[in-house]
Amino acid sequence: MKPIMEINHLKKSFPLSGGILSILKLERRQYRKAVDDVTLSISRGRTLVIVGESGSGKTTLARLMLRAIDADSGSIKFEGLDITHKTGKELRNFRKSVQMIHQDPYTSLNPRMIILDIVREPLDIFCKFYSRKERDEIALGTMEDVFLDPVVETSTKRPFMLSGGQRQRVALARALTLMPELIIADEAVSMLDVSIRAEILELMKKLSEERRISYVYITHDLATSRYIGDEIAVMYAGKLIETGTVNKVLSKPLHPYTQFLIQAVSEPDPKNLDFEKLIPIKTDNFGSSESGCPFSNKCQFSMDICQVMPLQREIENNHSVSCNLHDKPKNTV
Repeated sequence: MKPIMEINHLKKSFPLSGGILSILKLERRQYRKAVDDVTLSISRGRTLVIVGESGSGKTTLARLMLRAIDADSGSIKFEGLDITHKTGKELRNFRKSVQMIHQDPYTSLNPRMIILDIVREPLDIFCKFYSRKERDEIALGTMEDVFLDPVVETSTKRPFMLSGGQRQRVALARALTLMPELIIADEAVSMLDVSIRAEILELMKKLSEERRISYVYITHDLATSRYIGDEIAVMYAGKLIETGTVNKVLSKPLHPYTQFLIQAVSEPDPKNLDFEKLIPIKTDNFGSSESGCPFSNKCQFSMDICQVMPLQREIENNHSVSCNLHDKPKNTV
């Protein structure tokens, strides 16, 4: 089965604010690589988790997928069609099929609108051929699907009258009204209480199974990654350093950075920690390497060869890593 979205060698850099010489163009402007040569695919009806620390490029990659910003180079294919440079009606049709759930349920909803208008808004934009009554019925039906009960009463309220969990259900309902094929959820539950997180994640899984929706779930929380994800991609400093199925990557991490992320997950009982197996990290250098493996400045296993970016290698079926520790040995005579 063909993937619903394919990303090939995608790159995006942003200019850094410089001094007076840079402003006067007397000095070469510096750029930061937010997304650096990323290649991945998203399977239909499955959930791809993109995980990494803040500043690793996750949200920039999501915005590139949505065509909210344009890539410097590389390509994006949706349903087999290259949408990298599409404009006008073609871009509009693509955006109808791909929706986003934002991180903050407190600022992503218009406080001046009632809930019914918020959920119906995508229909007002893309489905004007429906009557107002038909759009209202679709919006109310979607609210019912995400358990915003009582639906009629809730539809007349404004966002400030709802809890955080209810607001995120409204955001989910808004994303679902157009029956999208792909939903990008950017830290969609990070601002919610733990108990509410479980409810929203369970709802997302249920809707994925019922409607065969594909998800890109962006997070820094490995616990929720295991629960909701099918595949996982680990990002660091704009690069993908490890990809594979969730169970393989989290149970047998290959890259030192992935191992470091996993050991950073809090353990309720310190007695269960095996300190001898903890991955050490260099703390005297907090920057990433400008060339080669971006983690080499912090990695205790870095070698001279790490000054050249290692290729992505499939170590086992559905498990790839970009690390010289797992480089295939060369044949010797």
